Amino acid sequence: MKDQNHTDMPTGRDIPLLLIGIIGVGTAGPIVALSIMPVFVLILWRNIAGSILMLPFAIKAKEWRSKDHRSGMGFAIIAGLALSLHFIGFFYAMRLTSVATGAALAAMQPIFAAIFVTFFGGKISRQAWIGMLISFAGVVLITGIDFQLSTRAFIGDLSAIGCGAMSAMYLIIGSHAQRKIATSTYTTICYASCAVSVLPFVILNKYNLIHYTKYQWMLLFFLFLGAQVMGHTMFNFTLKRVSATVVSLLAFFEVPVCAILAFWWMGQIPPRATIPGILLILSGCAIFVMRSKPSIEKSFNPVA
Repeated sequence: MKDQNHTDMPTGRDIPLLLIGIIGVGTAGPIVALSIMPVFVLILWRNIAGSILMLPFAIKAKEWRSKDHRSGMGFAIIAGLALSLHFIGFFYAMRLTSVATGAALAAMQPIFAAIFVTFFGGKISRQAWIGMLISFAGVVLITGIDFQLSTRAFIGDLSAIGCGAMSAMYLIIGSHAQRKIATSTYTTICYASCAVSVLPFVILNKYNLIHYTKYQWMLLFFLFLGAQVMGHTMFNFTLKRVSATVVSLLAFFEVPVCAILAFWWMGQIPPRATIPGILLILSGCAIFVMRSKPSIEKSFNPVA
């Protein structure tokens, strides 16, 4: 993507793909909040389904033969562990705090990714640091208000922040893995690793795996169809032609989609006092993404 313009807006077929992607990922928060399946059970089934879906393509790629490919598979396993921590934080956030607040805090993943990249020797422009400080002010405002409202909401905020950090780590490791292996191979192994990592918690807690109502299975199906297939897959298709910076910026629209669906499906409205904080986070992230140097973008993929 060396010759790719990092500010050009999407055109042609990429526009509907991105719109579908935004709606897809935006459904995740309200669906998780509506579901009564234990968090670890949701993560287990969603990732088993994702791994099985990609398995035929991975088998066709036959990338287990070379040492370099096997190295990439090792990174895919590690990425799956980070993904499981991301899901745990995100799912608990959706149930402990408001959907809109949790989604906004989780949307800070590009900033966390840049912090990690900087730790390993990367550089961030001064303008991007301004965006980070604005977002941080939003975080302080939201968490301070939620701490006064309830301990439950405050823990939800911390879970959302943690899930954003783990998402960034997952993306950085995943981008390295995909330099060595195809996306189909990577996602098959990554999702399988994620599922296996939560299985001990399912067993230890003796969670019910099967006996749920048809409504609960329907929610799980739409979580997989919306967030994973419609959301992540559509975004990844567009990344071949659209700058990851632009896709990352557009992905912030997940937050209002989450908020609208949470109000429509659940009658949930975030506390009014947190709305300025949500706007600060989104504004700061937008400034950060648009001002980050291309070198930062090459170090991680902000959509997964």
